[in-house]
Amino acid sequence: MKELITGALFKEMILHAAAAISARTQEINDLNVFPVPDGDTGTNMSMTIAAAVGELTGKALSRLDEAASMTASALLRGARGNSGVILSLLFRGLSRGLKGLESADSASFAAAMQEGVSAAYKAVMKPAEGTILTVSRLTAKKAVDLAEAGEITPEAMLSAALKTGYETLAQTTDMNPVLKKAGVVDAGGKGYLLILEGMLAALRGEPLPETGAQSAGKSADFAALSDEDITFTFDTVFIVRRKPGTEIEPFRAYLSTIGDSLVIGEDDEAFKVHVHTDTPGLVLHEARKYGTLELAKIENMRLQYEDMAEGRKPRSTDDLDAVEATLESMEYGTPQADNAPPKKYGFLAVCAGDGLAAIFRDLGADAIVSGGQTMNPSTASISAAVERINAETVFILPNNGNIILAAQQCVRLTEKHIVVIPTKTIPQGVTALMNVNFDAESAEEITEAMTGCLGSVRTAQITYAARDSEYDGFDIHAGDYLALDEGKLFGTDHSIHSLMERIADAGAKLNASFVSLYYGEDVREEDAQKAAKIFEAACPNAEIAVLSGGQPVYYYIISIE
Repeated sequence: MKELITGALFKEMILHAAAAISARTQEINDLNVFPVPDGDTGTNMSMTIAAAVGELTGKALSRLDEAASMTASALLRGARGNSGVILSLLFRGLSRGLKGLESADSASFAAAMQEGVSAAYKAVMKPAEGTILTVSRLTAKKAVDLAEAGEITPEAMLSAALKTGYETLAQTTDMNPVLKKAGVVDAGGKGYLLILEGMLAALRGEPLPETGAQSAGKSADFAALSDEDITFTFDTVFIVRRKPGTEIEPFRAYLSTIGDSLVIGEDDEAFKVHVHTDTPGLVLHEARKYGTLELAKIENMRLQYEDMAEGRKPRSTDDLDAVEATLESMEYGTPQADNAPPKKYGFLAVCAGDGLAAIFRDLGADAIVSGGQTMNPSTASISAAVERINAETVFILPNNGNIILAAQQCVRLTEKHIVVIPTKTIPQGVTALMNVNFDAESAEEITEAMTGCLGSVRTAQITYAARDSEYDGFDIHAGDYLALDEGKLFGTDHSIHSLMERIADAGAKLNASFVSLYYGEDVREEDAQKAAKIFEAACPNAEIAVLSGGQPVYYYIISIE
C-alpha cells in the first residue's frame, strides 16, 4: 500500500495515464457534438499528455516536484486544442501546488489537484459548466474532502474521487444545453477521467498496458500496415553533430509534440534521431539549433505503402539535397537570414491546404503553420514558427476556435511580443489580414483594425456526416452532406447542390456584397464553378470569387460579407 507519491511513482502515473487515454482516443472523439469528421478532443488530449511521456522517459526522478514540473512544462509545449491546453493548465497548477515537495501524502496531492483546477478556471475567460472544468473541480473537491476527513491512502482517495468524477460526468449532459441536444457527455471531462484512471492504475501497481507502439528504432513494416494505420506521414531519420555542451532534452520534448515512434541515440559528439512526423521541415530546422546536420533521410510512408500494395519498389530519399529541398518548401515559409535586422511586425496564420497557405502568404503572412480541422497544432509548433519570423511583434491568426488557447500559450515560450487575433474561421483570418496597414505606427492600431472587422464576415462550411445522429431536430445519416453556419448546424441533405442553394439564399437575405468559395482537396474546379453559379443567381449584386483552398474535411468554406 503506497502512502506517499514520489517522483518515480508520479512518472509511472503519467505513463499509465497516457496509455489509458491513448487506448480510448476514438471513443472520446466520437463524443463530438456535431457528427462531423473533425471531432478531435481525444486526439488532442492524448497527444498533449504524450509530450510528457517523451520528456519523462529515460529519466530517473526521485523528487515529486521535479517530476511534476517536468510534466507541466512538456504539457505546455505539447498542448493541442482547447482540451489539451486546459489539461496542461490543470497540471501546471498541480505542479505549483507540489513545489518544494520531495513526496506527497493524500492531503498534499489533493490540495495540488485543487490548485490545478484554480489555474484552469483563471485562464479560461468565460468558464462554462458541464465541461472538463466542472468534472475536474468536483473531482478535486472530493479528493480534498476525503483527505481532510482523516487518514486515507492516495489510492483510496483517487478511487473515491473518480467515482464522484464519473457521477459529475453523467450530469454534464443536463448541465450543458449543447450536450443535452446531442445526448452525450462532455468529451474533455471523459478524457480527464481516463487520465486519472491511468494514474490510479499506477498507484495500484498494475503493469503498464501495451499501447501497440512500434519497436524502438525499427522502420515501418509497410506490408503489414494499412493506410489508416499511418498516423504521421514522414519517416524522418537524421544525424546531428552536436555543439559542445549542448543538452538535447528540450529537443526530445519538442519532437514528442509533433510526432511519434521517437527514438534518440546519442554520445558526446553526435545524436541520431528517428521520428514519424507530418512536418520534417520543422524538425530539421529545430535540430540545427543543437548542431550541424550531417546525414538525413525522409520517406513518405503513405506513398511507400501505396508502392508496396501495388507491387512497386518503395520510393526513398536518402540524400541531403532532397532534405534541403524539403526545408526550402516547409510550411512556415522561407527562413530569413540570421543577420537581417528584425522588422517591426510579423504575421503567422494557421491553416490546412496548399491553396489557403498561398492565399495567406499573398496577403502578407510571413509564416504558415499547418493545422486546423482534425489536426490542431501544438503550442510548441506555433511557437517554433513564431521564432522563425524575424520581427519584434508577431500577430497570430489561429483561424479556428479550438486553436486560440494553444496560440495564447506561446506568450510563455518566447521573448517576442505576441498578439493573438481571435479568428475562429479561415474567412475571418483572410478578412483580418486584408485590413492590416503594414505601415501602422503601433501594434494596437493593427490589432484594432484586425479585430474590428471580424464581425463583418460570416462563415459557412460544407462537410459530411461521420456517423448517424439526431441533433436539434435534424435526422442525420452517415455520409450525408452537412452545412454549418458560424459553427452551428445549418442543414443536412443527400444533395450538396440543395445545401448550396440554401446557403446562397441565406447570403441573399444578408445582402451579401462579397462571396468567396474556397473549395477543398476533394472538389473539382468545374464543380466549384457550378457552385459559384448558384450564388450568382441568388446574389446578383455580389462579387463572387472561386479559390482553391485545398483544405481537407470541408468541401467548401464560404465567406459571406
